[in-house]
Amino acid sequence: MKKLIALFAVSAVASTSAVAGIALSGTASVSYDDNGAKASATSYDADITLVGTAGGTTFTHSMDVDGSNVQTTGATMATTIGPVTVSADMFDEISKVTTTTGTGGQVFEKVDTGVTVSLDAPIGDATIGLDNSGNVSIAGTWSGVAISHTIKDGADTTTGSASIAGMDVSITNDGGSSTWSIGTTVSGVALTLSSSNAITAAFGLAGNTMTVSHIAAVKAVAAKTGNALGTGKGNGGYGAHKVNAVKAYSKVAISRDLTSGSALSATYSSLDDSLTLKASAAF
Repeated sequence: MKKLIALFAVSAVASTSAVAGIALSGTASVSYDDNGAKASATSYDADITLVGTAGGTTFTHSMDVDGSNVQTTGATMATTIGPVTVSADMFDEISKVTTTTGTGGQVFEKVDTGVTVSLDAPIGDATIGLDNSGNVSIAGTWSGVAISHTIKDGADTTTGSASIAGMDVSITNDGGSSTWSIGTTVSGVALTLSSSNAITAAFGLAGNTMTVSHIAAVKAVAAKTGNALGTGKGNGGYGAHKVNAVKAYSKVAISRDLTSGSALSATYSSLDDSLTLKASAAF
């Protein structure tokens, strides 16, 4: 009997802790797009995120709840044991979300579920990580410069970012190909310039902003052959879908927060001469 009472007490405490550590949030929106010369269309989107916390362990489950079927979009669990952090990705976005196989994506997509183990090592505030695919990463901040490097088969990735003289600079080298972006604020206007020649200017007060963007042209890239067992070295790796050419275009987006907690936005795109009106709310 004492054992049963003790077991019930433990169960009650665990249940109470779980309920107290649950946070629910979400967003919902409806958009009307006149689509320029094409037929107009109305779309809806609603997402819910559930976060459960117990001690040093956190579980996050995200769902797409618009339409007739509720779909999981992410499920992760992370726990910290001393200097070690273990993170498990339990949802295979590549197999479940078909948009990842669009232009430029891999032909032979790999399952992206897995476990990553990170160690906060005493080497200048660096974090060393190892995932189940064998990739090794190291990240840290030194003298105000944040640097991360991931060692993976045939495609090492290095990123660096820093704020220098009022400018936010970010540089990424992925398998030998480098990209960069620079952001700064001039007279209240936030400007961003990237290596692709894309430019964004955002100005206005908080909750009432206008953003003007120039999106650079995209050159067509032929499909790359590969095989499901590719390693990324010499034999085409996993292959890649072709990339379609897109001409350069501009966008103007105006957004305003309402006292009701929702937000309204209007976006014009010169790509197809379309105007999109959107109402959204977060809770």
